[in-house]
Amino acid sequence: MSDDEIKRASDVGSADAPPVEEKPYKLVFEANRCFGAGKCAEVSDNWELSIATGIARPEAYFFGEDDLEHNLRAAEVCPAKKGEGCIHVIDRRTDEELAPDPRGDGTLSVDW
Repeated sequence: MSDDEIKRASDVGSADAPPVEEKPYKLVFEANRCFGAGKCAEVSDNWELSIATGIARPEAYFFGEDDLEHNLRAAEVCPAKKGEGCIHVIDRRTDEELAPDPRGDGTLSVDW
């Protein structure tokens, strides 16, 4: 699937995903937009900033309710893309972006 064919958040990285019932949330991470501020790692146990590369990365891309709040916070505090962030939290059940959701309409705000 090319970038031009991506229409919904669920089109991104879900080929080997666990069942939605087990892990209803997922991350879409624009690593190429990350500049290593480390804000995500400050607020979320799921995020780690690599000293070697200067780039953050999540430990898990799919998660449940117990990990939702801190992953939402990581997406909200990310300063990349002029404050719109490069971490996107998606509800796989509704295919909506929960954070950062800069347009306020739940559509995926990834810059391809």
